[in-house]
Amino acid sequence: MTERPLTLMAVHAHPDDEATGTGGILARYAAEGIRTVLVTCTDGACGDGPGGVKPGEPGHDPAAVALMRRAELEASCDILQVGDLEMLDYADSGMTGWPSNDAPDSFWQTPVEEAAARLADLMRHYRPDVVVTYDENGFYGHPDHIQAHRITMAALPMTTLTPKVYWTTMPRSGMQRFGEIMRDLGEDMPEPDPAEAAAMAEIGLPDDEITTWVDTTAYSGQKFDSLAAHASQGENIIFLKMGKERFAELMGTETFLRVQDPTGSPTPETNLFTGLRG
Repeated sequence: MTERPLTLMAVHAHPDDEATGTGGILARYAAEGIRTVLVTCTDGACGDGPGGVKPGEPGHDPAAVALMRRAELEASCDILQVGDLEMLDYADSGMTGWPSNDAPDSFWQTPVEEAAARLADLMRHYRPDVVVTYDENGFYGHPDHIQAHRITMAALPMTTLTPKVYWTTMPRSGMQRFGEIMRDLGEDMPEPDPAEAAAMAEIGLPDDEITTWVDTTAYSGQKFDSLAAHASQGENIIFLKMGKERFAELMGTETFLRVQDPTGSPTPETNLFTGLRG
């Protein structure tokens, strides 16, 4: 009987999200022989259309955008060597406050229990040893990211599985370094208003609260290329502006908060699979 491979499942909201926060771990663990599974919850139809046309503007065709973004997602998965891609295909809810938040078929309006049951079926099928998703605020407050967090945490108790569970995060020191690199590159970084500044200050965690630091420097080229595969959204992917060398400097370590661990392994740790393999 063939031994079941260790399995990583990442649950993300949109096409391109897989690359930003978890592109390094997806590439690294695939290279190490671990089965990697990506679940993308929405169709990405609220993204930019050809030529950067925005949702609601003339020429923005949500159905065409969804098809284009699926092709880009598949290309990204090929670059990261993702073993299995699963799409829940809920309608993209758009950014906070957009009318699309209220669309009855949007991911944001889908009952958590309904979407969680679908995700639980996938969990029972793939039996992940490690599950990665966002924190309660979806890292930066996007409705679909928050919903992805909610359905993941609701799906787990619907199964008999006890994987290690992680939420993506970024060290506050890394956020500061990002701003410095953007200024070095001459990028105009307008000062946010007080409300935005307060929200930005809450993104990520103090360095000493992060439980898990995974070195993915050797895979930062794949991560950069996977982001670049989402060419239609290039205007919104500011990381691409820094080039591969600076990108590796800033994005060569991926960080997480461990929130469930049946192995009892100590923190801080440098590997999501600590306690699961020799």
